[in-house]
Amino acid sequence: MTRRIIDISIPLQNDVPADPPGGHPTIEYIDHQAGMSRMLSHFPGLKPEDLPDGQAWAVERVTLSTHNGTHLDAPWHYHPTMNRGERSWTIDEIPLEWCFQPGVKLDFRHLPDGYVVSAAEVEAELKRIGHTLQPLNIVVVNTSAGVKYGQADYVASGCGMGYEATMYLTERGVRVTGTDGWSWDAPFVHTAKKYAETKDASLIWEGHKAGRHIGYSHIEKLHNLEQLPATGFMVACFPVKIERASAGWTRAVAIIDS
Repeated sequence: MTRRIIDISIPLQNDVPADPPGGHPTIEYIDHQAGMSRMLSHFPGLKPEDLPDGQAWAVERVTLSTHNGTHLDAPWHYHPTMNRGERSWTIDEIPLEWCFQPGVKLDFRHLPDGYVVSAAEVEAELKRIGHTLQPLNIVVVNTSAGVKYGQADYVASGCGMGYEATMYLTERGVRVTGTDGWSWDAPFVHTAKKYAETKDASLIWEGHKAGRHIGYSHIEKLHNLEQLPATGFMVACFPVKIERASAGWTRAVAIIDS
C-alpha cells in the first residue's frame, strides 16, 4: 500500500489578499542575529562568539485572527445556540472524531462567483459521483475561488453554500464541511447586492446560520482541492485548541491510500 498526503491548507503570509482589507495577519520575522540579544539575556556572561557560527535563534511574532489562514469554524462563530436551543460549542469543545473522517469532494467550479448552491444541486452532484453520504463524512466544496488564492479578487470569488444546501448535509449526519473560498457562504460583495435589492436579511450568512438548527463546523480557505478525487480519501483537520474561541487554525490534509 502506498500513501499520499496532500496539503489542502494555505499558509499564513504577509501581503497576500486572503482576507478583506484590514483583516489580514502580520508576521514579524526575527532572524538568528536579531534574536541574539534575547538569547544572551537568558545566559549571563554568554557572548555571541561563544555560539556555533555566532548565530542565535530565529523566531516570529504573529498578529492574527482565529479566522486567518485555513481554519475550522466552531458553531459558536455562527450563533450563541445550536441544535435549536443548546449552547453552541466553541472550538475547544469540538469532538476530535469529527476531524478525521472519510472525505467527499463536491465539484462546483463551474458555478459563477456569488452563486448560492441549493440542496438539489448538492443531491445532483452526489448522484453524479455515485456517493451516498454517511454520518461524519467530511464534505469539501471545490469552487472557482481555489485557483484565485493569492490574487486580489480571491475574497470575492467562488460560489457559496446556502441554508438548504447546508441543512441537506447536516441532516444526513455530516458535521464537518469545507470550502476553498474565503467563506462557506457566498462572498459578501455579491450577497450585499442581493440584500440591497430585496432587503431580505435571511440571505445574509445563511449557510453559517444553519448551525442554529444543527451544530456543525466548517473549514474555510482550503487549497489544492482540484487534486482530490471525488471520494476515496481521508481528511484530517484537527484545530488548534483555543479556549472559548470561535475557530482554530488547522493544517488540513487529505490522505489517499492505494
